[in-house]
Amino acid sequence: MSFSGPRNVNGHRNQHGAFWDSAASNGYTRSNIGAKLDGYFDKRELPMYKDKPYSYASSRRKPLWQKWRFTLAILLLLFALLYWIGVFSSSSTKARVKDTSKSTWTWLSKPAGPQVDWDDRREKVKDAFVLSWDGYEKYAWGHDGYHPTSKKGSQMTPNGMGWIIIDALDTLMIMNLTSRLTHAREWITTSLTYEQDQEVNTFETTIRMLGGLLSAHYLSTTFPAMAPLVDDDQGAPGEDLYLEKATDLADRLLGAFDSESGVPYASVNLKTLKGSRSHADDGASSTAEATSLQLEFKYLAMLTGEKDYWEKVEKVMKVVDDNGEEDGLVPIFIYAHDGTFRGHNIRLGSRGDSYYEYLIKQYLQTSGQEPIYLDLWNEALNGVRKHLITYSKKAHFTIIAERPNGLTSDLQPKMDHLVCFMPGTIALAATGGKTVAEAKQAGKWGKKEQADLNLAIELAKTCWGMYKTTATGLAPEITFFEINDPPRSEADGPFTPPADPVATDAAAEWKDDYVIKNQDAHNLQRPETVETLFYMWRITGDEKYREWGWEMFKSFVNYTKLEGDAGFTSVANVLHVPPKLRDNMEGFWLAETLKYFYLLFSPVDLLPLDSIVINTEAHIFPRFQLIRGLKTGWERKARGKDGRIIIQSDEKKAEEDKKKKEVEEDGKTVKEEVETKDKKKEADEPGSKQAA
Repeated sequence: MSFSGPRNVNGHRNQHGAFWDSAASNGYTRSNIGAKLDGYFDKRELPMYKDKPYSYASSRRKPLWQKWRFTLAILLLLFALLYWIGVFSSSSTKARVKDTSKSTWTWLSKPAGPQVDWDDRREKVKDAFVLSWDGYEKYAWGHDGYHPTSKKGSQMTPNGMGWIIIDALDTLMIMNLTSRLTHAREWITTSLTYEQDQEVNTFETTIRMLGGLLSAHYLSTTFPAMAPLVDDDQGAPGEDLYLEKATDLADRLLGAFDSESGVPYASVNLKTLKGSRSHADDGASSTAEATSLQLEFKYLAMLTGEKDYWEKVEKVMKVVDDNGEEDGLVPIFIYAHDGTFRGHNIRLGSRGDSYYEYLIKQYLQTSGQEPIYLDLWNEALNGVRKHLITYSKKAHFTIIAERPNGLTSDLQPKMDHLVCFMPGTIALAATGGKTVAEAKQAGKWGKKEQADLNLAIELAKTCWGMYKTTATGLAPEITFFEINDPPRSEADGPFTPPADPVATDAAAEWKDDYVIKNQDAHNLQRPETVETLFYMWRITGDEKYREWGWEMFKSFVNYTKLEGDAGFTSVANVLHVPPKLRDNMEGFWLAETLKYFYLLFSPVDLLPLDSIVINTEAHIFPRFQLIRGLKTGWERKARGKDGRIIIQSDEKKAEEDKKKKEVEEDGKTVKEEVETKDKKKEADEPGSKQAA
């Protein structure tokens, strides 16, 4: 099976050439003999074509085993490898993974130097990824879940879905970890199958698995110097591995859309292709889940030319919008059978979040050629400002609150950590991915854009405060806030914004605004705040966002890294030191959190924001033009100022009245003609007066 790659994104290669050509000088090595072996396999100084990893024969050159220098080098490397794993020592360990707790992490106890070395900090993030990946590789390889404390894995399906492996493919590429990527590809080639009689979550499988495969396809075909493998070169047997697997999976996921309304069911059986209602929430699907499949299926439609992928996910957007909810804010549950909402709970946290994220990102994905999604985004952001924005009582932190019982109900001053995606997304929407300076220079900056950026800056500060207010420096899953009664809204402003949160004073008054309950105090290694810091840094150029990210990263290393070689785990309670730990490494720790840290500390020419769009699992897709007959296939119904659908406009009513009058007049004319005929008939009949 052969697919053609995106034809209009090849130019991205040159944008990244400078970064990858200088990779060797930016610290892409480790400081032990194992790193030197990886340095041989993870070749850094690369031509524009993909170099040959150690486990593949070249098809372009004379077989290297016929060259004596190569043979000698292999023998020396084999000797070094055997020495490294302990064959010639009294040690019994033969694992590739080593305890790095006493070597790699000594920097934690050292004072910071006078100058910041961001390349070095990026390498510290890479070390954390390598430790996490290698621990998983050693103790749970091929499993969907990893429990680093007990050092074991777990499966979501009978044969596994490669949940962690596929989700981390593009992180491996971005970090240039070629040998580990080779192992991952081998597993995908030999072990991954979707022919399994198992229900899977439609949303999670789409954003993680389909998104991960598509991102790997994009990066491997567009940026050949990222973790180069000859196996996926053009014409090689594995050229279309990622795309073939993605297409197979997508065809199975399409079964979820076979509902009466077109809104996808919460889950789908990979073998029978039958969708299933949610087993909770009265069978309703999550609104965010139903509306966060579009970037993935649209990109696949562009790659393959299969319009069905596009039309299925596009229809969902129309069904949701046709409900005509007020000010662009939608309830968090929707029924698949009829496309109507369940309840009135409005929030940007769980089950609501990525609906709003994908509005602006769909607009950006197709290079601004679908303005309908920009309209939806602007309407929703205005709705957030009007109904959900409030401020903390003392320090005036900006909060995106919730309306559990609808827009006319009381405001609940609660923010999931998940909501912290929003500041970065607002900043992204304000500039389209360009820097503020570039947007101003292009004449695309006005009062609205500045107001939106100001909102993003204040919300980012609130999210950063979630970290700085705890003993561990890690944010809880959920934070409540002290607010005024009645709550103040944006319309009541302006308010004096708070200073940037700092942790030097444990009794700082601003901390009183944050209320963290014990049942909400866990930390699942979530990425949303560092995601926002990445966007804010790229868009504003303000170094403070990188510094905040570095403080966050150090807290993760201090309190979530396990002793030995198992890696990192999640935290049960961030309010106490030392914290109680959980026995689970979330897949998004590798796919999102560490990736965003790495990008935050990387040069800005690595994956420029104005040429890509990043899905809600941090997978990288290109922006593209509407080609191959792809287009926006729906229109919004007429709205009033509040965003609600106008049931009957004056113009439409006048037209209908006119038609009604015409029908009535036609009916009257027919009646008169019938009466005339009857009279004439009566007059012509024998015995009638007229006849006489």
